[in-house]
Amino acid sequence: MSTDGGLHIGVLVFDEAEELDVVGPFQVLAEWQEHSEVKPHVSTFSRDGEGVRLAKGMRLVPARSADDVGPLHLLVYPGGWGTRTLMADPDHLEWLRQVRVQTPVVASVCTGALVLAAAGLLSGRPATTHHDHYDDLARIDPSVVVDTEARFVDDGDVVTSAGVSAGIDMALHLVARLESPEVARAVRRALQYDPVPPV
Repeated sequence: MSTDGGLHIGVLVFDEAEELDVVGPFQVLAEWQEHSEVKPHVSTFSRDGEGVRLAKGMRLVPARSADDVGPLHLLVYPGGWGTRTLMADPDHLEWLRQVRVQTPVVASVCTGALVLAAAGLLSGRPATTHHDHYDDLARIDPSVVVDTEARFVDDGDVVTSAGVSAGIDMALHLVARLESPEVARAVRRALQYDPVPPV
């Protein structure tokens, strides 16, 4: 748990998570600490605290394990090929349900939404995911209202984003929501995030 009493944010990492799904939101939320009066604390964690190999080969050693990450205000759940294993893992899905009960906001990036759906966390809700996986999301839980236009969907206690780089937009939105648009703009400027595609 954060030692300064601020918001405690955990970014879950696992084998074959997509790199930018992890580090994009992490960078935004870590930069938030530099501009914030609410003093968020962000850390990475894996289920067992061991290092992971992300989808494109980057290796990452998380700060904590699921057992010692402590109560979270915000859980960021990335996507990537590793979600295929996790969405079929009953123990992981039960863990996610338990985390959801005690976590005010759960936010997924990309195909992380598929695991949320498999755990029953998106039933009857609007949500989005990577554009190649809208049909997968609808197949996992036909009650999900799949938004095929939004970069992210904020449904209160559950927030989902579209593919990969959309996680940065979602994270900036969460900064604006949890503190202020002014602070979110300061974070965006610090990161020089001005998304005009060069090609």
